[in-house]
Parts: sequence; C-alpha cells; structure tokens
Amino acid sequence: MSTSIGDHIRSLREFRDLTQEGLASRAGVSVDIIRKLEQGRRQTARITTLRALARALDVQLERLVGQPTVTQQLTDDGGLIALRDAIQDIGALPGVLAEDDAEDPPSEPAWVASVKAATTQYWQGEYSGLSAALPLILRDGRAVARQTSTERVWQQLALAYQLAACLATQAGHPDWAYTAVEKQLAAAARASDPLMEGIGVSTLSWVLLRQGRWEQAQDIAVRKAEALEPSFMKGTPAQFAVYGNLLVAAATPAARRDDHDRAIELLSGAEAAAVRSGPVRAYGTAFSVTDVRTQKVNVALAGSENRPEKALEFAGEVRVGEISRPVHSASYRVDVAQAQYQTGDSEGALTTLLEVEEDQPEWIKLQVLASATVREMLEAERRRNTPLRGLAARLGVDPAL
Repeated sequence: MSTSIGDHIRSLREFRDLTQEGLASRAGVSVDIIRKLEQGRRQTARITTLRALARALDVQLERLVGQPTVTQQLTDDGGLIALRDAIQDIGALPGVLAEDDAEDPPSEPAWVASVKAATTQYWQGEYSGLSAALPLILRDGRAVARQTSTERVWQQLALAYQLAACLATQAGHPDWAYTAVEKQLAAAARASDPLMEGIGVSTLSWVLLRQGRWEQAQDIAVRKAEALEPSFMKGTPAQFAVYGNLLVAAATPAARRDDHDRAIELLSGAEAAAVRSGPVRAYGTAFSVTDVRTQKVNVALAGSENRPEKALEFAGEVRVGEISRPVHSASYRVDVAQAQYQTGDSEGALTTLLEVEEDQPEWIKLQVLASATVREMLEAERRRNTPLRGLAARLGVDPAL
C-alpha cells in the first residue's frame, strides 16, 4: 500500500509528541486541514500549506511528500551513491591514509571539456547521464588539480562541485549538496576568483532554501551581493550577472518569509543589472532580463500570501522562447501550471504539465511542486481524467486517490 502525505504527517506529528491542534498552531494552518489529511479525506494541500507543515515538524518538504530521490537509469560506474562518495571524499580528511589512485588523470583540456559537457547535461535535464559521469569528473578533477594547480583548473573544479551541489539538491539530498558547495567555495578561493565565489554563495543560498533555512538563505545572498555590487559605469557583464544572480537567490527566501515587497525589490534590482549586462552565460549559469522575470512568477506563489493571479500577470511579461536553459524553462512552466490551477484553469494547468513532461520526462519526476499540483488536481477532479491519471502514475502520485 502507498503511504500518503497524511500518513507522513501523522507519523511525524506523533514522533514529535504533538497534538493536531499543537501542529496547527505551530504551522499557522487550520486544524481541519490536518484532520482531513490524516484521515484520508484529503490527499494533499496547497504547496504553501505543505511547506508550513514541514517547517513546523522540523523536516524537509521532500520527506513530507515522499519525493523520489533516484534517477531513472542504473549504471555500473556512477549514480547518486557514487556521487555522494565523490563529494564526501574520505581521503581528503585529515588523518586518513588515502589509497593511491593508480590511474593517470586526463589532460587538463580533456578534463575541462568534460566539465563543459556535464554542465550542458545538467541544464538539459539529463540527470541519469550526469549522475553516471559526474563522480569520475570530480575524482579526475582533484587529480588534475594535484598535478596542475592552476587558477583555471581550480575554477573548473569549482564548477564541477557546483554541478554536484545542484544535482544532489534536485535529487533530494541537500546535505550532500551543502558539502559540495563547501568544496566549490574552497576551489573558488584557490582560483582567486571572487565572481566564482559569488556564484558559490548563490548556490549555497538555494541549498539553504531547500533545507528550509530561509532567513540564512536570504541573508548570505544579500550580503555577498552588496560586497560584489559593480560600479554602474564600469561593471563588466559578468560582474552584473553574478550580482544579479545573488539578488535573485535572495528573493525567493524573502517571499517564503512573506516579505513580498522585499522580494520584488530584490528582483527589480536584479532586472536592472540584467539590463546593464545583457544576456550572459558565465560560471555555469545564465542571466538575462527574461531569467529575472520568470522568478517574479515564482515569488508570487511563495509564502502564505500565495498570489496566483499576480503570478499569471507576471507570466505575461515572460517570453518563453528566450529562456535559454531547458530545465529553467521547465521550472518556470511548472510555476505557471500551479498558478493556472489555483485560478480555476485546470485544463490549462494539465496541458502545461504534459508539455513539461514531454520536454523534461526525467526532471519533472523529481519536482515537488509538479507532484503537489497533480495531487491537488486529482483530488478535485469531478470526472475521471485519463491524461491526468496517466501523468500522476508517471510522477509516482497514486492515481487511485
């Protein structure tokens, strides 16, 4: 039998020795919602409610909703466990006698090319292939750095750890990601590259966001942005891009904390930076006016205020064809689907989600918001909707609900 969200809530609530009323008070939600979830009379709730319950229960949202933490394909040489082992490099710990690696590392150009290819895999949503390749890329990168300790090698190693942090987070392992960001920042320092450090802090902010550490996620991104703020007249495109990325990183946790005015203020600053920079691809990421505008949709759906009408208004300013990264486009469209559903456009939401699944079949299976939206749609359906139930089954949401 499948375990429902209500089962998870009841188990965690009882483990915490909380009554339903006590949990409702801590989370700031209706006790009636908790009762209905635990009794199976409701199978889900709005994502903002689920986030509040997870925070009140002191667990990550992924555990509450049972998010998948595996990639689709099994490989002999890689995978998420191998990625964990590559991130948590036991041989790098003080006092540990590491086994010598008998294989010669690849040449620096060949290894740099492998990092570039892995970056493309991540933004294409090819997570199974990336999880197979990335452990070896990290091990080879450390060996190349030992043999050729140049700033360029350390910069590329920082990018490789950034990929590891992002993939681990997407797969529901933010604790591994935190370790990867630590190593990303250490490598950026060895590269003497303050902009790479800025991107590392932006990645760390995202990891903290996924851990539910919203205040810290906002604070570190804002402080780093202030430290790297470029001169309006003399700043380079890369400087404006990193600065703007940090402001974007700070905006989402601000909205989760119900400070929507501050979130929009941060995004306005990021959009101004994007106007100055123009479209930029640097440090394993991309930055443009369109990228910033997609985040306005996201923040409108964050926090307890949850303004889907405003999200769709912001979506009207986004030119989807200008979103350069396929995974980013998919993430934006999942936000749009949530707003469509919450404003009563169930058919539009389903159409959007099916389009995302067609484009990103592996990525969407790891997305909490997509699964939560489908659960809501299943619970509200008035007649059996075969395409919806097929999507639910493929996302691991029980279609019998």
